[in-house]
Amino acid sequence: MATLDSKVPKGPIKDKWTNYKDKINLVNPANKRHIDIIVVGTGLAGGSAAATLAELGYNVKAFAYQDSPRRAHSIAAQGGINAAKNYMGDGDSNYRLFYDTVKGGDYRSREANVYRLAEVSGNIIDQCVAQGVPFARDYGGLLDNRSFGGVLVSRTFYAKGQTGQQLLLGCYSAMNRQIARGKIEMFNRHEMLDVVKVDGKARGIIARDLITGEIERHSAHAVVIATGGYGNVYFLSTNAMGSNATAAWKIHKKGAYFANPCFTQIHPTCIPRSGDYQSKLTLMSESLRNDGRIWVPAKLEDAKAIQEGKLKPTQIAEEDRDYYLERRYPAFGNLVPRDVASRAAKERCDAGYGVNVTGEAVYLDFAAAFQRYGKEQAKIKGLKNASKEEIIKLGQEIIEEKYGNLFQMYEKIIAENPYETPMMIYPATHYTMGGVWVDYNLMTTVEGLYCIGEANFSDHGANRLGASALMQGLADGYFVLPYTIGDYLSDDIRTGKISTETKEFDEVEKEVKDKIEFFINNKGTKTVDHFHKRLGKVMWDKVGMSRNEKDLKEAMAEIKAIREEFWKDVMVPGTANEMNPELEKAGRVADFLELGELFAKDALVRNESCGGHFREESVELDGEQKGEAKRNDKDFAFVSAWEYKGEPADAVLHKEELEFKDIELKQRSYK
Repeated sequence: MATLDSKVPKGPIKDKWTNYKDKINLVNPANKRHIDIIVVGTGLAGGSAAATLAELGYNVKAFAYQDSPRRAHSIAAQGGINAAKNYMGDGDSNYRLFYDTVKGGDYRSREANVYRLAEVSGNIIDQCVAQGVPFARDYGGLLDNRSFGGVLVSRTFYAKGQTGQQLLLGCYSAMNRQIARGKIEMFNRHEMLDVVKVDGKARGIIARDLITGEIERHSAHAVVIATGGYGNVYFLSTNAMGSNATAAWKIHKKGAYFANPCFTQIHPTCIPRSGDYQSKLTLMSESLRNDGRIWVPAKLEDAKAIQEGKLKPTQIAEEDRDYYLERRYPAFGNLVPRDVASRAAKERCDAGYGVNVTGEAVYLDFAAAFQRYGKEQAKIKGLKNASKEEIIKLGQEIIEEKYGNLFQMYEKIIAENPYETPMMIYPATHYTMGGVWVDYNLMTTVEGLYCIGEANFSDHGANRLGASALMQGLADGYFVLPYTIGDYLSDDIRTGKISTETKEFDEVEKEVKDKIEFFINNKGTKTVDHFHKRLGKVMWDKVGMSRNEKDLKEAMAEIKAIREEFWKDVMVPGTANEMNPELEKAGRVADFLELGELFAKDALVRNESCGGHFREESVELDGEQKGEAKRNDKDFAFVSAWEYKGEPADAVLHKEELEFKDIELKQRSYK
């Protein structure tokens, strides 16, 4: 077993990042113009990294499979971005953000990385305001904050329900400036299909032009992967349908360890599945839990009547409603972390209390918020005898101002007015905390190969707190990687241009072309989606919100069988030398079919419950925490880092032991 060197600096945690920056090697401005960096992925992490590295003077090649960086899936983030600025004066601090993040991740993240994330969080907001990001402001003109799950303060900065879009536009404007200067060479509609190593170092990539089908070689002194998570291994998820794990999986197969694949987040507030032919699921922002109350009928007969369409939720009396999160977790109520809220919803629905036709939905109700805000507005406006209808209308206007676009989106998809009847929500696959293993520098186990944002594993442990994804992506891209990559590149100032006319590039290009030729020439009978849906069903049924040894072993065997059938019977129409979406999907699903088995293996090995990973064998049996997840810190306080050895079942486990010197390791409680 290899020893994983996290390269965490010595010294007190509050000084680590500052002292580290003071002592690392630098590349002087005159030398930066001779160094090339490839950035794969142009969402918030990749876009901010590309813009910042180019601003520093490096030559950047940026790759996006979309037709523009503006189309990156970061655009879909709704609720906000965390930062410890304490604008609300409610006791927030860098330490509290650090503490909440480690606790929220169920003590399975690296302390030093999380503290650094908290430390630079405030800089992100200043940067984005300078870019013109239209964050919400209070009546005095100061930036406003709201709360998200797993915390007791308001630290989330937001722009209605479209924060990701606004942040991405700010990031894109910074990129455009560098594109105009010639410091970023932008490759839209290009997909990285493999990484090229020379003398053990990442020195380039093989990419495919998705319009022409042309295979291209691109060299650089370092390669940065920023391609997001692997949630689409479940087929149905809140991710864009094009979101994939190919870049991350390809570098894993070339020596980058893959960490904690079983740490996957199921988001509690998504629009429920409506049928077998659905292609994706839709997120409803966690910010809605600030004002919406989650409930199901307290009586089983009422739930059955609602499922059969004989009763409406507005006909259920207040005393006949079970606000189960408020009942089970009085301290945090509806704002418990996502993993806790998701399992609680599943438990109620499994018990028969679900509220849609499939029985897989709970209510998110804003009636109380309409009343609360309405009464407040009536006082502000001097309306002493306002009617109930006037109060509700005033309250709805406030909710519309805060969440209007989310309510519109819900109505368009469900065809029900959420101002008149409670929203229906149910958990869905959303974010992946696992990913490529990186050290404190954000470098993988391959020299010169970096991984940032959701594609790496580093900051969220076993569960990501809401509004922390945007924070990590921008922290990595704007404020961490631009420092750490210089320390590595300082040895390359005399290297010169990396040639693509070498045997290493020849070999990797041949591998890529051979696989493409296989897909085009394979005379199978089943579509790529046929196999992807089958994989997704196995993943959801046996490696979903609840896991056990029997199901996980079955999942590994079933995924392997699906993979073997895929390689024999997949059908890819069209040719290689044209725009061919089915060919794109075939390569991506081939990777998911390997990743899915490693995912199940990781979940099988980790015989404890922590964060988004819930093992039915590991549950508190008595006491105040009865029924809650039970961690095993004695045996599993480590990062699982898997080394590729051919078949996923043969992957070798390496452990990064986690140390908790600044936070007491204890059982999570949100009661």
